[in-house]
Amino acid sequence: MITHPNVKINLGLNVLRKRPDGFHDLETLFVPYPDIHDVLEIVTGDDYSRTLAGLRERYGTLTQAISPDGKLMITLARKEGVDWEPLKDLTARAYFLLSEDFALPPMKIFLEKLSPVGAGLGGGSADAAFALRMMAQLSGLSLDDGQLAAYAARLGSDCAFFIYNRPMLGSGRGEILEPYPLELAGYKLDVIIPEGISVSTADAYRGIVPRMPEKPLRDVLAQPVESWKEDLKNDFEETVFAKYPRLREVKDKLYREGAVYAAMSGSGSAFFRIRKN
Repeated sequence: MITHPNVKINLGLNVLRKRPDGFHDLETLFVPYPDIHDVLEIVTGDDYSRTLAGLRERYGTLTQAISPDGKLMITLARKEGVDWEPLKDLTARAYFLLSEDFALPPMKIFLEKLSPVGAGLGGGSADAAFALRMMAQLSGLSLDDGQLAAYAARLGSDCAFFIYNRPMLGSGRGEILEPYPLELAGYKLDVIIPEGISVSTADAYRGIVPRMPEKPLRDVLAQPVESWKEDLKNDFEETVFAKYPRLREVKDKLYREGAVYAAMSGSGSAFFRIRKN
C-alpha cells in the first residue's frame, strides 16, 4: 500500500496560554497543502516492495532499522540524509502505539522524505497519521476517523488534523478539531521554503509570550482576505524573526511581489502566500 502524505499550512496561529501539562493552548486553521508530500509505503509479512528498489536507485545509502522483536522494519530515505533514529520516527511510533491495543502483523515501512524538516509544515505528523490509517487497513481493523484521530493526537499535537486532511479549526494543543468552510475562490495559495534555515519547534516555543488576541481567529477568518494582512497573525513570527532576521525579509519580499496575504506556517521556517488569480 502506497500513499503520499501531504503537508499543511496554518492560517493564523494564536498561542493563548501555557497549560499545566507543559503544552500551550492555541487556535489555528489547519489547511492541507497537497503540492508538497512524502511517499510512504507499508507492506505486511514478506510482500515485495516496489519502493525499496527505487529508493536505492535514487539515494544509494538508506537508513534502516528492525525492531527488537523483528516485527517491524523501517527504511528511511532523504536527500540530505536522515539524522534521527528510524525506530523513533513517527511512523514507527504509530506501529508501536497501535500494537499496544491490537495484534498487528509484521510490517515493513518505506518512507521517502520529500517534505522539508523544521519548516512548520507538519510533514512528520502527516506521515504518522497516514501510517495509522494504512496500518489499520492492512490489519483489518475497523477504526473510524474519530478513533484514528485519538491515536494520532497521542503522537503529536497536529497529527490528528491529517486524519481528516481538510480545513479544520484547531484548538487545545491543536488536537481539538472543527471543520471550517474555507473559501479561497479567486485566489492562489503557494508555499515558499527558504534555503538553509530550519527552525526547532522547541526553540520557537521558548521565546513565545502567550496572549489572547484582540480578535478571535474565527472572526478574523470571516473578514475579507485583503484585511488579513493586518489582523491574521502567527504569534511565532515575532520570536522567530528575532533569531532569523532573513525570514522577515522573506515575508516582506512576498508582499512586494504582490501577495494579498503572507505568513510563516507553524513555527517556521516555511512561508505561504495568497495571491489573486
